[in-house]
Amino acid sequence: MVQLAIRYHRVQVVIEDQVGVTRVDQVFYNPNDYPVEGSYLFPLPAEAAVSSFTLWVDGEAVKGEVLEAEEARRAYEEIVRNLRDPALLEYAGRGAVQAHIFPIPPRGERRVALEYTQALTADNGLVRYVYPLNTEKFSLWPLEQVSVSVELRSSAPLRAVYSPTHKVDIRRESERHILVGYEAEDVRPDADFALYYSLGEEQAFHLLSYRETGDPSDPGGFFLLLLAPNPESDQSALPKDVFLVLDRSGSMEGEKFQQAQEALRYVLKHLNPEDRFNIITFSTGIDVYASGLRPASEASEALSWMGRLSAAGSTDINRALLETCAYAEAGRPTYVIFLTDGLPTEGVVESGAILDNLQEVAPDNLRLFAFGVGYDVDTYLLDSLAAAHHGLSSYVLPGERLDEILSSFYARISTPVLTDLELDFGDVEVYDVYPSPLPDLFRGSQVLVVGRYRRDGVTSVTLSGMMDDRRQTFHFPQQEFARTSEGSAGEPLAALPRLWATRKIGVLLNQIRLKGANQETIDQIVRLSIRYGIVTPYTSYLVTEPMPLGAAEQERIAGEQYSQMMQAPTQPAYGIGAVQKAADQGAMAGAEAPAPPAEEAGEVVRIVGSRTFVLADGVWVDTAFDPDQMTARQVAFLSEDYFKLAAASPELGAAFALGERVIAFFQGQAYEVVAADAQAEPLELPPTATPQPAPQEASGSASQTPAAPSQETPASPIPGNCLGGLALLAALPLLAAGWLKGAW
Repeated sequence: MVQLAIRYHRVQVVIEDQVGVTRVDQVFYNPNDYPVEGSYLFPLPAEAAVSSFTLWVDGEAVKGEVLEAEEARRAYEEIVRNLRDPALLEYAGRGAVQAHIFPIPPRGERRVALEYTQALTADNGLVRYVYPLNTEKFSLWPLEQVSVSVELRSSAPLRAVYSPTHKVDIRRESERHILVGYEAEDVRPDADFALYYSLGEEQAFHLLSYRETGDPSDPGGFFLLLLAPNPESDQSALPKDVFLVLDRSGSMEGEKFQQAQEALRYVLKHLNPEDRFNIITFSTGIDVYASGLRPASEASEALSWMGRLSAAGSTDINRALLETCAYAEAGRPTYVIFLTDGLPTEGVVESGAILDNLQEVAPDNLRLFAFGVGYDVDTYLLDSLAAAHHGLSSYVLPGERLDEILSSFYARISTPVLTDLELDFGDVEVYDVYPSPLPDLFRGSQVLVVGRYRRDGVTSVTLSGMMDDRRQTFHFPQQEFARTSEGSAGEPLAALPRLWATRKIGVLLNQIRLKGANQETIDQIVRLSIRYGIVTPYTSYLVTEPMPLGAAEQERIAGEQYSQMMQAPTQPAYGIGAVQKAADQGAMAGAEAPAPPAEEAGEVVRIVGSRTFVLADGVWVDTAFDPDQMTARQVAFLSEDYFKLAAASPELGAAFALGERVIAFFQGQAYEVVAADAQAEPLELPPTATPQPAPQEASGSASQTPAAPSQETPASPIPGNCLGGLALLAALPLLAAGWLKGAW
């Protein structure tokens, strides 16, 4: 088998009023010392009608042959049989475009570009776009560079924007124009790129759920709740009080203090008309701008006062915080922005005493946001302050611009619309919900809530919160918690279990760091990290342990981890290691996408949908498999039963695509792929697992799809009578890079 490498993979998407135009640009490299004749397969998008498809090779238009679903499946299976390479099995059931690629010379490249147009549908105002970025199995080396840029334009206001699969940058140009970007280097993408966005004038409230019935060890489901207040609502912003608490000790002198002043200028210039503020600076002593809260109209005087400040002296954190609470008033949202670059060195310096002192006097409406600058900060103190007072802690590392980070933060919290949030899920029992407690809701921002549920069903969800000193209640009826989500290997919501696990592990790691370890917490971290493939410097069991499978083995690992932790010397709460650990674990606890695969885990850990596989003794094994408690039914590689199973379950087909030896689950039963010449008993598939042909829509449906923009000579047109059928196929993943195998 000839392997090729992908130099780069760049995707540009423009979605206007739910019509998406996707342009792909990638370079294939032949590292061999002989020429390679390529065959290019691009599985067609699922759940979308493709109105045009154009393919170029090195700038020349290339004709592509359109394969309907059954033709494509036969082509995939033929390649698998001939090359003994199961990599294409997860695309069985998808249509495809096939094209001949001119020979690639030794050490040569071919640039492949394609463009297609598709119509996107909205479900209760929520639109989903999926791009196939799962290319790791097709490239000899990690991709040097991969990027996805999406431009959203709409005649209706664009509300919540979220990717459950990747950490993206979101830039709002206007209420109807948003730019979304993802970029990485030297990676092997292991998940398709998914983007959700909502449309409309009403408050955005979207419940997404995912549940697997095939995992005998965990029958529960996962949900994500997306909340986004309407930026165009007639409702006025809640008046708030803002305290700017600034460290001006000697260590802040120079660029740090100048950037801190610049950040506070931004805050003062962007107060809402009904807001109030005060400034408290601290070093050896305390300097306060005013003897009480001042109206936003007085910001210009405060700017002049702040410009006369300089940095000198020690660090009295305790007194600064107590002074702040003395000026705070009950009744309206109160936000404390606390900034320091050092340890407490004046007055009360013991962290526990500072926390106790503040707890006694801080009002319930106070939210404290701590910013630690540099490596000489007390991470235990800052994280504990933020956790105790419903805020967040952030760390500004050397080389990062303090003014940009602080200004960006304040822009997100400048306009509160609902505080003290509470959720009631009616008849559905939920648990392990993060974040907890819920943060305040701000205009122009969004809150992501993830959690677990035990029973499926349709229920009414109630959101309540404080607005103008009154508790307001909002009802959202007919919210569905899914019964099952199986049958869709590329389902973007398959990322929800890993997102939930990422957040929970981050919370548990923070608890250990701030409150100390116990065996139960260590047990949970070990089990979750192995089951969901969360590999970090603190959860590396999948990489460091040869066979971390089964309850008994994981109990052993957790016991050893706890013993090592108890015997290890106490680490200081300051310094490079402490700050990095605090920043990493805080990022996990508030993650908006699952933890990315660790580089060192790439050779032994694979993520397939919601499942994690680890390479043990040459076999890719689902980490939910317990070799001491479970028995796997054997199926011979490339046998008829093997292909029947792969066709019956997209999840199973995607697992089989990992290699020639695999242990995976299907409908609660474990199946083990063994050598092709092994003796395996014939299998009888359950009736519900029998592969069914894809339904067909009326042939006229394709003509209703908007036409593509003007372009070069198109590839073979896609017949209208097969477009509708392809649009209704089971939701399998679209292969981002296409598939290019060499023949020699």
